[in-house]
Amino acid sequence: MLIRNRRGWELPESAATSEAAFHDRRRLLKGLAAGPILAMGLGNAAAWAADADPSAALYPAKRNERYTLDRPLTDEKYPTTYNNFYEFGTDKSIWREAQALKVRPWTIKIDGMVEKPQTLDIDDLLKKVGLEERLYRHRCVEGWSFTVPWTGFPMKALLDLAKPLGSAKYVRMETFMDPATAPEQKKFFYPWPYVEGLTMAEAGNELTFLVTGMYGKPMPKQDGAPLRLATPWKYGFKSIKSIVRFEFTDKRPKSYWEALQASEYGFWANVNPEVPHPRWSQATERVLGTDERRPTLMWNGYGEFVADMYKGLEKERLFV
Repeated sequence: MLIRNRRGWELPESAATSEAAFHDRRRLLKGLAAGPILAMGLGNAAAWAADADPSAALYPAKRNERYTLDRPLTDEKYPTTYNNFYEFGTDKSIWREAQALKVRPWTIKIDGMVEKPQTLDIDDLLKKVGLEERLYRHRCVEGWSFTVPWTGFPMKALLDLAKPLGSAKYVRMETFMDPATAPEQKKFFYPWPYVEGLTMAEAGNELTFLVTGMYGKPMPKQDGAPLRLATPWKYGFKSIKSIVRFEFTDKRPKSYWEALQASEYGFWANVNPEVPHPRWSQATERVLGTDERRPTLMWNGYGEFVADMYKGLEKERLFV
């Protein structure tokens, strides 16, 4: 008889919203949304349709049951209205301003140390990979957290498309650059465009996820449409939004926040409750949508998947 030993941070799947209840709520919300849409003038309705995501038919995707949670899912309204998106401003209610982002057409460049550099339309890329849903925790370096059903594909699938050379040690990711749309990019004292990087081992780790949707729908603009990264054992600033380029290189990338304030934000940014940020503790986290504070877990609770990658790097500034 096969006996499965549950991991220390797992609770029974009943602790998460059931898939049936989740989709029932989606159908209800669709029905409620129909009224305002029907009430729109024909011109506004046409504009809404033109801005609709052409990948919508791909959702919801089948959930991968390998990845479970130790707490309930966060209500959708919190991760979609409490955001960082510094290209549009520093307020947490930046979701309104982020609607200016145009996510079609959207192309993704793959270059650097690869067998065949290529540029793919986002919808062509989605045809080459299979989408799945994963329940992940998300921990912000600012001390707040949420749990979310991301939809996307393992970054390993993109590595298989890119075929990086053996000499590539890192993947450098870059977001869009469009100051006419994103007004904060007009400020020369910020190191635009937003850049992040991973080692090849991190990029190929099974947890590393390229996200195209959440809550069974295409990704909202404020959350990083049409393509963002999720590395759930790292602080959230590593999960770059609205990616337009993957460059494979033998030089360690300097990330946006490392370039802006290296004394506070390093390359690794692995979650560690024992290492405080220079200006606040990381020992606990505030759960969005609740009054709850929870102890922060080492590696955000994902140590069994990722800890081995950092053996021998104890002298590095791994956790800031």
